[in-house]
Amino acid sequence: MEEQQNSLTYEIIKAAVAGEKWATEKIMAYYDDYMTELATVEEKQSDGSVKSYVDEDLKQEIALKLLEEIPNFPLEEAERIAGGETD
Repeated sequence: MEEQQNSLTYEIIKAAVAGEKWATEKIMAYYDDYMTELATVEEKQSDGSVKSYVDEDLKQEIALKLLEEIPNFPLEEAERIAGGETD
């Protein structure tokens, strides 16, 4: 059941593309762990050890790019594909 609560449905994506704040927040929450993973940097220390940390500036850049691209989601194509699967 938790998987259903954390999944992105077509309705959520459609609402986000239309500019609904609640839907955009759900998309951002859905991708938060992935954005954190992408923004994790490993840095070699002078003693030879490796330190991992989240580059928060990079994470914000990734999040902003996602926010910019949400309105560009190809809803027409998704509807066509979804319609073809139910035939």
